[in-house]
Amino acid sequence: MSTINLEQTFGEYVFDDEAMRQWLPEEAYDELKYIMENGGELDKEMADDVAEAMKDWAVANGCTHYTHWFQPLTGVTAEKHDSFLSVSPDDGEMIISFSGKELIKGEPDASSFPSGGLRATFEARGYTVWDYTSPVFIRKDAAGATLCIPTAFCSYNGEALDQKTPLLRSMEALDRQGIRFLRLFGNRKSKKVIPAVGAEQEYFLVDAAKFLDRKDLVYTGHTLFGSAPPKGQELDDHYYGTIRQKIAHFMKEVNEELWKMGVPAKTQHNEVAPAQHELACLYEKANVAVDHNQIVMHTLRRVATANGMKCLLHEKPFEGVNGSGKHNNWSLMTDDGMNLLDPGRTPNENKQFLLVLSCLIRAVDKHAGLLRESAADYGNDERLGANEAPPTVISVYLGDQLEDVVRQIIDKGFASHLKGGGVLNADIKALPELKMDSTDRNRTSPFAFTGNKFEFRMVGSRDSIASANIVLNTIAAEAFSDVCDILENTNDFDGDVERITRENFRKHQRIIFDGNGYADSWLEEANKRGLVNLPDMVSAIPELTREETVEMFSKFGVFDRNELESRAEVKYEGYAKLVNIEARVMIDMTKKQIIPSVIRFTKTLAEDIVALKNCGLSDIPVQTELLERTNKLLIEVDSAVNKLIEVALASSVMEPGREQALYCRNEVVTAMKALRRPVDELEMIVDKNEWPMPSYGDLMFFVC
Repeated sequence: MSTINLEQTFGEYVFDDEAMRQWLPEEAYDELKYIMENGGELDKEMADDVAEAMKDWAVANGCTHYTHWFQPLTGVTAEKHDSFLSVSPDDGEMIISFSGKELIKGEPDASSFPSGGLRATFEARGYTVWDYTSPVFIRKDAAGATLCIPTAFCSYNGEALDQKTPLLRSMEALDRQGIRFLRLFGNRKSKKVIPAVGAEQEYFLVDAAKFLDRKDLVYTGHTLFGSAPPKGQELDDHYYGTIRQKIAHFMKEVNEELWKMGVPAKTQHNEVAPAQHELACLYEKANVAVDHNQIVMHTLRRVATANGMKCLLHEKPFEGVNGSGKHNNWSLMTDDGMNLLDPGRTPNENKQFLLVLSCLIRAVDKHAGLLRESAADYGNDERLGANEAPPTVISVYLGDQLEDVVRQIIDKGFASHLKGGGVLNADIKALPELKMDSTDRNRTSPFAFTGNKFEFRMVGSRDSIASANIVLNTIAAEAFSDVCDILENTNDFDGDVERITRENFRKHQRIIFDGNGYADSWLEEANKRGLVNLPDMVSAIPELTREETVEMFSKFGVFDRNELESRAEVKYEGYAKLVNIEARVMIDMTKKQIIPSVIRFTKTLAEDIVALKNCGLSDIPVQTELLERTNKLLIEVDSAVNKLIEVALASSVMEPGREQALYCRNEVVTAMKALRRPVDELEMIVDKNEWPMPSYGDLMFFVC
């Protein structure tokens, strides 16, 4: 088996600091590093020098093409490849070239991407602009080696048409307000406040041949029909179980590919459901973490295909078993290594930390609906609140120690003591005593404090983590700004810090919850507390255009009203399109595969009954009852599919927007569920050899 030198491999295909030092002229290196750390723009001559060096490095690594790699509102990345070939203006000879202009700016067609009306068909111009702060990398695949330049994507008028542009804006807003905040506490050393993010990616692997035998998987990425296998996840034997050899080989290839592209893949393991797995990365600056998560998803799909498998990133590939999410671990770091969410040894005495904590609790309570919307997705509707993911109500988990501190501050104005973690003693002489953590972990909480960070656990497995981090960054910036406006003009700094901290905890304590988020009683309690419950994507989308939301995003330059309204329209239209696609797939499968298969089965069954009667057997209740039951279900299927055809047709002729999305949620999705029920019952009756598609068992237990 081949071995890998991790130190040599990591970043091999990244134009990182080492590569820049090697390939760039010294002056260009110094200028580019300054801009990457402090902002600014390369002048034309310097941009040409950087582009020339980057091209030489890329060609030396086998590249023939480059691409501006961006993230439009489609949910996936986009790219247009151009070769390094050019024509010499002097003699017309073919040359290899790459200019600073080509490096920094591209002009893809902006009218063919979702824009919510910001771009019309006749308004095609859009721009991709190099994000200096995200590393340029090389991707090697069947197309050869391609130089990938991470970029933002905006319209001719400057509106954001992607996820990267508002993310970078939110990071700048958080940096400005975070530095204001730190200066109030006497910190003159830190120059930047940076949101650091680590993403945990869940996914399923299934056999490629079986995948292709199911139209629902091919067209939608998850199953629209399917009955539960005899064994699912009941025994909890797959979770953290020994990784089977075929999967281990796949994971090894994924890791090697990611490490070469500078993606810090750290953790891998089997997840709860059969065929489900997880990959987690180390913390990075938010925009880099977002880019790297997109690379992770692309690499998982590509390597799976190369190994005769398909990677399913849908939030709910199989009904009745654990779905897939993406935990977004978020913290606030400074450029000199301080973590603003580190409580220290005595958090009850750490005034700066307690004020930061109170600000974030206030921010989450004030903008709970918006944070919920950031994880709203049609596929996620089937996962959230289903005893496998957080409920749709946002709450904050602090843990025993911090919650006790908060309670003391609310009651007395200060925290006089601190709950200790104690010692973990398993009462086994061979095992050492271990110092216990200060708190347990709550896997049912949407927004849980986990030591020195918050874990936002609602994001769907196939979604970009950009939306969640845009919201987290901006609501934190607003909270810091509000505090700074007061403290910059105070005559009693310490007194006002304590007063604001206590007031934030007292006014927003309703959002703090340490119990079982899966319990029905929590939803009742949340309602009593006045917390927002947005059960599905369509219910959540209006949070984007609430006046309070518009004011906040506009104040900090993250979105303007037009950009928010356009995103709402994109989401409504996207929801309706996904629902209608799934409806058409169900209709197609039912009419062309399921009904014909069931008819063949009933014909065989009827012929058997006739044959038995001809043999003189008059008492054949099993076969007769089976035929009658199958026929009854077949009639139900026919009625249900006709109803689905009716409502899907009505939906398809509606104008895109909220009304169409509501109709799809209320009518089309309901009709789809009504069709699925009798079909899934029939799967348990019809001879397996007659059933037209692989079963759940075939898909989830393909690796033995």
